[in-house]
Amino acid sequence: MAEERKHFRPSWDDYFMAMVKIVASRGTCARLYAGSVLVKDNRIIATGYNGSPPGLPHCDDVGHLLEEGHCVRTIHGEHNSLLQAAKQGGASTDGSTMYTKYSPCIHCAKYVIAAGVKRVVLGKVYRNPQAVDMLKEAGVNVEVYVENSKWQKELMQIFAEEIPVRENEGEVKIKTEK
Repeated sequence: MAEERKHFRPSWDDYFMAMVKIVASRGTCARLYAGSVLVKDNRIIATGYNGSPPGLPHCDDVGHLLEEGHCVRTIHGEHNSLLQAAKQGGASTDGSTMYTKYSPCIHCAKYVIAAGVKRVVLGKVYRNPQAVDMLKEAGVNVEVYVENSKWQKELMQIFAEEIPVRENEGEVKIKTEK
């Protein structure tokens, strides 16, 4: 019988930042695969990645639509998570936390502030540190996530291992009477 490994329970920041990387993998613009997870009371209320608006062609399929060196075909991950929360309804973004792979651009920073997000946890400051300064000036708590090496190792194991099959475990047998 294989040795069972000890369970590692991640912190909330570890947990949501791992999800950000998975969400980012859905991106459709090769210029930057970014992702965002919007959380309130440790519950996910929306996710977003860099991609074209629904029903429109993706950069990966038809190429980039560049304007002054920036691809404008896509909606950024941060903006997409805010739009998803608005479209779904039922959950307010006021007081929420946004986890994001990279720091938001200046435009997304404005949307984050306007949506009432109170905390942004980012994986890396990207391009324009002034956007981070803008968030802080507006009273948003901004933190750069520090990867937990134990959690990274656990993730590698989680994704490498097969889903176990246990014979007859949890099998339900219904007895019918005649």
